[in-house]
Amino acid sequence: MARPTSIRAGYVPLLDSAVLVAAAELGFAEERGLDLVLQRETSWATVRDRIGVGQFEAAHMLAPMPIAANLGLGPLPVPMMAPMVLALGGNGVTVSNELAQAMASLAPAGFEATPGASGQALAKAIGQLADNGRPALRFAVVHPHSSHNYDLRYWLAASGIEPDRDVEITVVPPPLMPDALAGGGIDGFCAGEPWGTIAVRRGAGRMVTSRAEIWRRGPEKVLGVTQAFADENPEALLALIQALLDAAEWCSAPENHERLAGLLAGPDRLSVDAATLLPGLRGMLEIAPGEVRAIPDFMVFAGKDANRPDPRHARWLYRQMARWHDAPMSEAGREIAGRTFRPDLFAKAAGGAAPDVMLSALGDGDDDKPHGLFDV
Repeated sequence: MARPTSIRAGYVPLLDSAVLVAAAELGFAEERGLDLVLQRETSWATVRDRIGVGQFEAAHMLAPMPIAANLGLGPLPVPMMAPMVLALGGNGVTVSNELAQAMASLAPAGFEATPGASGQALAKAIGQLADNGRPALRFAVVHPHSSHNYDLRYWLAASGIEPDRDVEITVVPPPLMPDALAGGGIDGFCAGEPWGTIAVRRGAGRMVTSRAEIWRRGPEKVLGVTQAFADENPEALLALIQALLDAAEWCSAPENHERLAGLLAGPDRLSVDAATLLPGLRGMLEIAPGEVRAIPDFMVFAGKDANRPDPRHARWLYRQMARWHDAPMSEAGREIAGRTFRPDLFAKAAGGAAPDVMLSALGDGDDDKPHGLFDV
């Protein structure tokens, strides 16, 4: 029997690392002839750096990160690609109790029901707090080149809040956000589950909107691999995508959610109580202690083409980078972003449409307003 191909993959302890963890621990990778070795990291910067220096062959990645690498942003911008989406949605915006109370006093009951209403409540609260002489609110995101950063900025701007004037946005690793909120170091954060649920259950804050409502079925995490690994190991890459697709189908089945939560909760994975993982998996979010709200498609692992990377989405993320001065706007940059997401490799692994047919069907579309983005 041939020796399994070893692939080292980094991940951050979040609910949407589920597909990688399931592939490694439930035999999906082994069935495809792979020895998938996972390494937990606290921050996205460490994942970026370790794949950049060749310590990882693949990684659980924020969707904008491989785009940023291909644009030459960051300290180790090695050429990268994203041949598969690992999860849609899964983020939430959680604010401190003080800020939640200010928002509630200025908005109708149930203002969290839509991102437009919650954003308007936040805008009023910011104005009131500024009138009272309070310093600018500080919000945390997980990385500058993250969906969290661009989701938060899009939501704020659409609600009449100027992100670089009316609030301060800083970077905090996801596992540290509940403590930062409870300690008063930040006034709110945008992070993936389970860290919003953990903050709520600790009594530190309230969840006021989510990624699934700001951009429903938008790509959140992708499989990131270096161009060099893809060029040198094409068969291993296809086997990895196939293993992850098998794992994604398993993770998406509701009957598997309790077992998945137990698998992820272990001390060598997320190291949290399994009960804190079930709200995100089920889309039944505890937005405040004892107050639960159903959010459709809160987190999606598979189904309805969820795993195919769409170059239109990559180009829209690039436009957000340019909008917020993380990258210069150019046609060359737009093309680089689109080429980072690889539906052709995904189709080859999944046995779907031929690459040229798939890319032609995608076309350019409307990069300014992807399907699912909310209007205030």
